[in-house]
Amino acid sequence: MTTELEMLAWVSGLTIFMWVPYILAHISNVGLMPALTYESDNTPLTGWVLRAKRAHYNAIENLIPFASLVIIANLANVTNEATVSAAIAYFWLRLAHYLAYVSGLPFGRTLTFAGSWLAQLCILYQVLVV
Repeated sequence: MTTELEMLAWVSGLTIFMWVPYILAHISNVGLMPALTYESDNTPLTGWVLRAKRAHYNAIENLIPFASLVIIANLANVTNEATVSAAIAYFWLRLAHYLAYVSGLPFGRTLTFAGSWLAQLCILYQVLVV
């Protein structure tokens, strides 16, 4: 398995678990049965819980292009130092994005998002141009 595919697996795994903190907070706020029976669907999430949910959605939205690029690069046998570095950076930047978003760190969300976007552009460039 290439490093890029391994990073895709790690990013996917990270994204799979991002819902856990906000659903546990929701359960603790409204109770288990209301959360499980959808009675509390209209209960607003606030603070870090809302940010965690939004960070999870953002991770899902960005997983699709990252996965597509890594799979295309793998099928086209495009793997080099740039794609490896970009894939590793993408994983760490997405983890940092989640933590910055949830904690409300000023500028952290934007900077880590921009970095992960640049990592995707790097892989795209390697696939299309190099």
